[in-house]
Amino acid sequence: MNALFLERAEAAYLGLALGDALGATVEFMMPREIATQYGVHREIRGGGWLHIKPGQVTDDTTMSLALGAAILADGGQVQALSCAQAFDTWMRGKPVDIGNTVRRNLIAFRHSGNPVAPVSEFDAGNGAAMRTLPVALATLQHSEAVVRAAVRAQSHVTHNNPVSDAACEFLTLAVQDFIRGEALRTVYRRRIQPLIEDYPEFNYRGPRRDNPSGWIVETMQVVLQSLMSTDSFETCLIDAVNRGGDADTTGAIVGLLAGALYGLDALPNRWLKALDPKVNTTCRIQAQALSRL
Repeated sequence: MNALFLERAEAAYLGLALGDALGATVEFMMPREIATQYGVHREIRGGGWLHIKPGQVTDDTTMSLALGAAILADGGQVQALSCAQAFDTWMRGKPVDIGNTVRRNLIAFRHSGNPVAPVSEFDAGNGAAMRTLPVALATLQHSEAVVRAAVRAQSHVTHNNPVSDAACEFLTLAVQDFIRGEALRTVYRRRIQPLIEDYPEFNYRGPRRDNPSGWIVETMQVVLQSLMSTDSFETCLIDAVNRGGDADTTGAIVGLLAGALYGLDALPNRWLKALDPKVNTTCRIQAQALSRL
């Protein structure tokens, strides 16, 4: 594995955690409320409705780490049952936060033993998209068809929905492109433009998407607007989280993309120092281990 690939993989995982920790402070706030309280929210300070400690992360990161551990335990295979068991164990650990769709379908798994949630038009939330990174890293050496199948194996545990699938597959393939060193303009032509052609609801050109809900369409509009309108890791994350709404998840998703795009050196040192040390270390270890599979 190329050393630069490994660095970008590490930057992506840390970017996920940094975006989560930064965004959690302003989750469910309106942009005007953020501006009144913080001016521009640009520091990892904790607080928010979850009353988290500075540098603490939420379900976006902890579910990803649970998934990564399951993939490693299975020797790099992404198996639906193992994913479901890992998520169920994670939920039994009383995480600081958990989405309604995730909770509902994991409880259903406990009763049925079936790791594949039923197809539902109502399960187009962002809960599967936020945890795509471990799959992206574990399948870096595989064909696109294998990648897409692996994405659905993990996502369908809780979110069996075609719009969610489209976002999850896009994110996985796009972050792989960035890890391999592709430029943003290349990923735009290869991934973003086709995504919008196939799913026009993801079109990000238009009014600024503020106060995004947990609906994957609004999440992706923020992610794409922030990614395409900024030119550094820090400005990208700050732009996304200051839109409020589901800011920990938009921050986490744009963080993993921007981390892979801009690399390890672009991650602000003050944010890395503020991040929970155990999370910092575990993200680095998993990034290396998953990328070497």
